[in-house]
Amino acid sequence: MPEDATDHRLMARAIQLAARGLYTTEPNPRVGCVLARDGEIVGEGWHVRAGEGHAEVNALAQAGERARGATAYVTLEPCSHFGKTPPCANALIDAGVSRVVAAMQDPNPQVAGQGLARLRAAGIEVDCGLLESEARDLNPGFIKRMQQGLPWVRLKLAMSLDGRTAMASGESQWITGPQARADVQRLRARSGAVISGADSVLLDDSALTVRAAELGLDADLATAAAASQPLRVLIDGRLRVPLQQRLFREAGPVLVACADTQQREAEYRHDGAELLALPGEQGRVDLGGLLQELGRRGCNEVLVESGADLAGAFWRAALVDELIVYMAPRLLGSRARPLLDLPFDRMAEAMDLDVTDMRVIGRDWRITARPVSSFRE
Repeated sequence: MPEDATDHRLMARAIQLAARGLYTTEPNPRVGCVLARDGEIVGEGWHVRAGEGHAEVNALAQAGERARGATAYVTLEPCSHFGKTPPCANALIDAGVSRVVAAMQDPNPQVAGQGLARLRAAGIEVDCGLLESEARDLNPGFIKRMQQGLPWVRLKLAMSLDGRTAMASGESQWITGPQARADVQRLRARSGAVISGADSVLLDDSALTVRAAELGLDADLATAAAASQPLRVLIDGRLRVPLQQRLFREAGPVLVACADTQQREAEYRHDGAELLALPGEQGRVDLGGLLQELGRRGCNEVLVESGADLAGAFWRAALVDELIVYMAPRLLGSRARPLLDLPFDRMAEAMDLDVTDMRVIGRDWRITARPVSSFRE
């Protein structure tokens, strides 16, 4: 097999390994590493969770002495700084690897090329950029947070074939089938935070938790994914949601974003929740300020699950990176609620989307789309 084909094969394996950390690495990136000699794998590893060994360290431990003279294929530039673990660039140098192939440079300003430079300075051959697009797709939130201080925002909605999300009364359970709902559980599990609004929580008594039995994953991975619950964020400008709701009764961290705390911090703290005032215009919560706060807290990916009003507010503020719509083969009728609150009057106001994926999930369809670049600029 030609050398470039071998490189592609081994980097593809590293990317496959990195994906095993999809639900457990927050706030760290998902990273995989393969060590090979003459095209034969001698060690491999991935980053499992924050605070534990990085992918390179795990691969080196498996390879042992066979790492000397090997090529390391890493989905992200090896780190060069001390965090909770020592620098991976140093570990590769000490192990005696002869070549490092990185899929992409680390967007972390603390690294940003320094890891590759350290390897080159030690006489190691370095290549960067192989399967970069695939590597970037593993960590859209980490990349955005490192570059902009903001998490990657997914807006999840479920609708009928005629574009409706709930009956006029607000009743919405269940538009989609069990397979689609399991898919949403996996979206929650990969997110650092799940955001919902007061109206949705009051109507559905939502818990917004990740439930291992509903993830549709193997038992060990499901247990690990559910063990680290995302931060559940309730946007409740006027503090209308009673503390007796399921959201506050389920285990796991809860942040309530409001326009005014009304000096009720101690009351919420007693029930295990944090109250945070983020006043915006017209007595509403500052959504941009909320995302900045979540970025400071290390949230790479954020999932918004809400009704049309809050979903429309996120969209109109140009805060959405990705729209995920589950479409069920049923009709709710013209009196039912729309997908997003976007009060357009003219065709010129219409917004275009780039559809990046469309697939069948059980009896439903999942459509993944992103705003066109002109909307983001």
